[in-house]
Formats: sequence, C-alpha cells, structure tokens
Amino acid sequence: MESIRPASLPLQKEQYRMAKKSTLFLFILLSASLIFFGALPNQKEKKPEQDEKETEKKVDIGKVSKAFGHLIGKNLQTLGVEFNIKEIMEGIKDGLEGKLSQMDESECMQAISAVREKAFERLASENLTQANAFLTRNVKEQGVLELERDKLQYRVEKMGNGPVVEKHHSPMIRYTGKFLDGKVFGSSDENELISLQETIPGFTKGIVGMKEGERRTIFIHPELGYGSSGYLPPNSLLIFDIEVVKANVPKPDGEESPTSEYSPENVSDEMADQTDQKKVIR
Repeated sequence: MESIRPASLPLQKEQYRMAKKSTLFLFILLSASLIFFGALPNQKEKKPEQDEKETEKKVDIGKVSKAFGHLIGKNLQTLGVEFNIKEIMEGIKDGLEGKLSQMDESECMQAISAVREKAFERLASENLTQANAFLTRNVKEQGVLELERDKLQYRVEKMGNGPVVEKHHSPMIRYTGKFLDGKVFGSSDENELISLQETIPGFTKGIVGMKEGERRTIFIHPELGYGSSGYLPPNSLLIFDIEVVKANVPKPDGEESPTSEYSPENVSDEMADQTDQKKVIR
C-alpha cells in the first residue's frame, strides 16, 4: 500500500530552526545517561533458573570500559572539534582523582562553542567553494541541463510519458539524497506523497515539469537547499535521484496537506548516528 507520509522529505529551512539543539548538550546527556541507566538493574521479571545462570556470569569490565570509551569517542566527532585525545584522557584521570580542573564547566562550554563556531564557518566556506566548482564543471557534462544559472541543474535518467508535475501539485515519488562524495543522507523506503509548497526551493523547481515514470537527477546549490541551516553539513551541494510515481494525488476535501512527523524531540535520534540516516531532515 502506498504511503502518504512525507516524513523523510526535505522541508524548507525555516521549519527546522525551532529544532536546533546543542550537540555538546546531547553529548553530555548521552554520557550521563549511559552511566546512570547502565547502573540500573533490569526490572523485568525473571525465572529463578535465569537468576541463577546470570549470577554465574561475570561482567568483563575491560570490555565494557572500552565500549563506553568508544561511545564517547564516536560522539566527540559530532562536535566538530579536533580534540587532543591525550589531554582528554588526562582530564578524565584528574576528575576521577578529584583534582581541580583548569577551567570550570561554564568556561569549558564557552571555549568549545567558540572553537565549534570557527570550525563551522571554515567547513561552510569549503563546502560552498566545492559546490560552485562542481556546478561549473557539471553543466558541461553530456545530458546535463540548467534550470537556474549556477544554482540548479538536472539530468534525465529515464523518460516518462504520463501527466506532468505542476507547481501546485502533490506528487507521489521515490527519491535518494546524496552529498558530493556519494554518501546517502536520506531516502524514501516506499512511495511518498509530498507537497511542493513545503520543500526546499531547489527540490521544488527540480521536480516541476517531470512526467509520471520519469527519473531525474537534480543538483542543488546550497542557496536553493539548506544553506548553513539544519543538521546537514553547512553549504552542502545536494544531489537527488527522483522518480515520479504519480504526478498529482489530490487530497480529499477537508483533509490537510501532508505534514512531517519531524519534531524537535527526535532530533537527537538522527544525530546519534549520522552515518546511517534513513530520513532527510526537513
């Protein structure tokens, strides 16, 4: 059965501003949660024989310690700061021994925020340069057409022969979103109904004019994508492979347009594992 949930499609930048949270806060929260919940006993009812078997099991604290360190290291990467791992280990040791820190918590948070801001600006600049250079080269490739000069390009992968998608339509599509390096940041698991009034400009302009059955690859400049907003790397050029299943699926009278299931509360789930995202942040 076809889905009418557009939860994994790219929404306009304004729709995520309310969802921005501090990655540093999420990291600290995760670490604290692991420590707290890891210490709690399992509350599920167990049979007597299960209790006897589990009391015989020994916890490999070395393995647990390494796994916990792995989780911390994995989340450190999301902060965008090149930490000195040796000094981090020294800091952990000092904290366990009760020694005073060279900075209080407030000073540390402010310093990390300042470093992250500089790293963010540097990455945004580098990505914008790469996006501009790519589009300049790509427009010369065979089959690539330009919808908006230096900002939006597309290539038809398969011709369609059905009705055409218009600006006011709500098409049913399948899609995959990728970065310049080919890494997939989002995709549809099934047919998805979208409202073109709610997607980023480049996505909307790129799909208008497609026919049912057509497959198209669109290349979107950051200015028509997410720019430096949201949780995708700032100023990323976006590449979408799109197939139009139905050009338009009119909604029944009185029914609202498709809306996303995205909410600020589930942002941390997407941040927890950026290498395995199934959905595009809207």
